[in-house]
Amino acid sequence: MSEIPTAVDGLSLTVTGDVAILTLNRPEKRNAINQAMWRGLPKTVAAAERSPAKVLVVRGAGETFAAGADISEFETLYATRDSAQAYFAQIGAGMEALAAFAKPVIAMIDGACVGGGLGLALCCDIRIASDRARLGITPSKLGLMYSLGDTRRLVEMVGPSKAKDILFTGRLLGADEALSIGLIDEVCPADQLMESIQFKTASIASASQYSVRQSKRIIRRILDGQLFDDAETTAWMADAVEGLDFQEGRAAFLAKRPPIFPVR
Repeated sequence: MSEIPTAVDGLSLTVTGDVAILTLNRPEKRNAINQAMWRGLPKTVAAAERSPAKVLVVRGAGETFAAGADISEFETLYATRDSAQAYFAQIGAGMEALAAFAKPVIAMIDGACVGGGLGLALCCDIRIASDRARLGITPSKLGLMYSLGDTRRLVEMVGPSKAKDILFTGRLLGADEALSIGLIDEVCPADQLMESIQFKTASIASASQYSVRQSKRIIRRILDGQLFDDAETTAWMADAVEGLDFQEGRAAFLAKRPPIFPVR
């Protein structure tokens, strides 16, 4: 395991083999996300993208994913309209950096995953939670509202009606309810959470990374409203046919052996 220096207090990034782990690392504050972490998130995500890892896991230190934004900073950050808008821009940049990450991202959710913590989890491709996870977005408890980007990602996961329920009430959902509405993708006992993450990352890492990343790109196109192939997506399919991974996949299939895909 190697740690990649990020010079961001509250965030750590480690790489072990095919997997990078980005840890929200303020366990004494239940991993509440402060301004420095929001500001440093794009830089940390960029370091993960440059690493040789095939999959990124986002987790919280200890038994909490993230209890939300750091409320102790609110008096300063929301002191003026300008300071509030600057803070919103920093949050948005951090969220979008994770959402735009080219490689697969898995949220490993234990304990509280609330507010900005759930916002980050929704920027991930897959969310795997322990049975003690509690999830919610609570602007209605504070008289705030969420950005269009954050709200759109929630609607994409659970649909408009469930999103309204979550936002209107500000209530926390247990893991089973969150699973039933599509807010998370898998629930397991807390003591098996790491095992479940390792199984999923190994499954993804053994697949063609060309296929995986192009699938992520094309799903984003669909969610953004594209209905039919265009010249670019058609070219992507032709590129795949000419690619090294398809050559290896085809040869492995004919030889009845597991493929060893060359694209990292």
